[in-house]
Amino acid sequence: MRFAYYTLAFVVVLLLSVMGYRGMISTRPPIEMFPDMDHQAKYKPQAESKFFADGRADRPLPAGTVPFGRDALRADPAFLKADDFHYDGKLPDGTFGRGFPAGLAITGAFIERGQGRYQIYCAPCHGALGDGNGITKSYGMLTTPTYHDDRLRGMAEGEIFNTITHGKNTMLSYADKLSPDDRWAVVAYVRALQRAAHGTIQDVPAELQGGLK
Repeated sequence: MRFAYYTLAFVVVLLLSVMGYRGMISTRPPIEMFPDMDHQAKYKPQAESKFFADGRADRPLPAGTVPFGRDALRADPAFLKADDFHYDGKLPDGTFGRGFPAGLAITGAFIERGQGRYQIYCAPCHGALGDGNGITKSYGMLTTPTYHDDRLRGMAEGEIFNTITHGKNTMLSYADKLSPDDRWAVVAYVRALQRAAHGTIQDVPAELQGGLK
């Protein structure tokens, strides 16, 4: 029985020894059973580095670096303003331009690229046919417009591009996900969807009409 008392006394002394140090200031770091990568070999912002000749851990950008995504929107470098229509969908007078930038070739491959980007980023809300019946509609998003009404069919291509770039109403910006050329590819595919929804037999080349009648 006395061994039980000895054991109990030992446990009490041990607990008091351990708990008694709680709240005390120590110059030694605490014992970490699971450090979780808290201590890594890394440089903090504006820290010094003996590796580089200038002693700086932060490195300047290489010459010719082009900002992309959100950094590009914040930086707003001069080259983006060199062609407002290509990069913002606007003409020099500030109005939205029609058609596509002169440097883009609207080919089948270009439209297929737009189709792929559209299916990834646009179809969940706007639907595979552009009719606004995407999967998000079943979750309560009822305000997604259809591309096939007269307002959007008559909208300038530059304005559609600008909406993809900056967002509108409940739609957020996709400038950080789609490059300018990919945004134009999506616009081209939207036009293809609109044309398909309102096309007639006369829109099909004569040599191909026989298989559709």
